[in-house]
Amino acid sequence: MFKKYPQFTFAFAIVFFAEIIAVTSNISEMRLVTKPLITVSLMLFLYFTIKRRSRFTSKIVTGLFFSLVGDVFLMFVNVNQLYFMLGLGAFLIAHFFYIAAFYLDSTNKIEVQRRYVLPIFMVFGFFCLSYYYILRSHLGAMNVPVLVYSFTITIMGIMAALRYGKTNFKSFAWILTGAIFFIISDSILGYNKFVERIEIGDLLVMSTYMLAQFLITMGTVERKYVKKN
Repeated sequence: MFKKYPQFTFAFAIVFFAEIIAVTSNISEMRLVTKPLITVSLMLFLYFTIKRRSRFTSKIVTGLFFSLVGDVFLMFVNVNQLYFMLGLGAFLIAHFFYIAAFYLDSTNKIEVQRRYVLPIFMVFGFFCLSYYYILRSHLGAMNVPVLVYSFTITIMGIMAALRYGKTNFKSFAWILTGAIFFIISDSILGYNKFVERIEIGDLLVMSTYMLAQFLITMGTVERKYVKKN
């Protein structure tokens, strides 16, 4: 990534570490700039790097936009808890667009072995059920929203995995890794908010979140549609 896109990778690294510093030092004023820059920088990178816009790219950009909206809402949770619900809703929409983008590749007519499909559903499904089981007694009125969100991020991970063989491996690997990091980030966020406060929870949430968005974006840039022979 650094060799192919050195300028952007370096610029994003600055945003990454600036946000980490702001989180660990609890500089809320700094985060008003660094947190929105995460997705803004990625959207700009896609805009200037991909000249021919595809439906896949458009959906990823829209997902990044709603992630930006979600990031902004979550910055004001301390002001009013309503912002958490708004942020959750924005990220839910973002995941819908990611799912739609990944689905486009999964419907590629090229034939691939399907033996991996059942294990994928089992692994992601087991995680979703286990995660919800851990949270449910702590959720109260948030029970249904969190269940819906947990189901959605699980489908996002499954659809990322189902791109295997339908696109070039580099794009597949980066996007799947990004999707997994996204699930990890959201899982830590939920546990941190509803079950028990983790001392470095915010740091873990933001570092995995930034890696997730970065890898999904890089996988989008490197995406090549595999044609049937």
